[in-house]
Amino acid sequence: MSKDQLKALIAIPAVILIGYGFAVAGSNGRDEVSGLSPFVASVVLAFGLQWLAFIPSYIKKTEGFFDLVGSVSYVMGTALAMGMSTSVDARSLMLGLMVFVWAARLGYFLFTRIHKAGKDARFDAIKTCFVRFLAAWTLQGLWITFTAAAAWAAITSEQKEPFGIFALIGSLLWLSGFLIEIAADRQKGQFKENPENKGKFIRSGLWSRSRHPNYFGEIVLWTGVAIIAFPVLQGWQWVCLSSPVFITILLTRVSGIPLLEKRADDTWGGQEDYEAYKKSTPVLVPRFR
Repeated sequence: MSKDQLKALIAIPAVILIGYGFAVAGSNGRDEVSGLSPFVASVVLAFGLQWLAFIPSYIKKTEGFFDLVGSVSYVMGTALAMGMSTSVDARSLMLGLMVFVWAARLGYFLFTRIHKAGKDARFDAIKTCFVRFLAAWTLQGLWITFTAAAAWAAITSEQKEPFGIFALIGSLLWLSGFLIEIAADRQKGQFKENPENKGKFIRSGLWSRSRHPNYFGEIVLWTGVAIIAFPVLQGWQWVCLSSPVFITILLTRVSGIPLLEKRADDTWGGQEDYEAYKKSTPVLVPRFR
């Protein structure tokens, strides 16, 4: 067994354990339906859908439905949380709508992108390895749990509060992050579609302000969700407010920016214009001047 396979084998139970911890914290031992709280049920569904989709994906050695299944899991997990909750107020409806809109937009974008490209280079080395490919799907289950945790906790919370300043601030942040993410994805998509840009890196629009503006938008919008959820969380549910922190750690230290930065360095490293771009452009938080 290779070193990478051993890491994946260790990572799988560790990821499941962390997901279980979030499920317990998010449920806070309330709203039991058939012995399973709505929050726990949503987490179980998120992981279960990943493992179910992994089977045909591994057999066919394809990553084609990875992002689509992830987006569907957000929608189904949120719908389940709302359906199993004892009451759904305006805050819950707002959070549910935010998750639905974000997941539908991103899922469609990623699904069409991978089918245009024919593959996702992130999976080239792992989709033929059972353990490593399974670890990727399992990690996606945890990613869904992390990102949706604050929304699911608020939706399933017994505490209900009218809209206030937190809902207003959170909504503005969510909208800002959502628009930044859409604009960044659109700009990069248009850049790649232009034959004149083949073999070049993007450094225009939002990409002149940040090397990863789409990830910045992602962090901002989920921070908005956490702020909206804040007034109705209780007890162990406070753990779910760490959702944006985990998202930031995963994007900046694990699966997002490090992989893309390495790929970019391997492709354009040493080129004068690329090195100048790296030196003058922040990795994540946009330079507004």
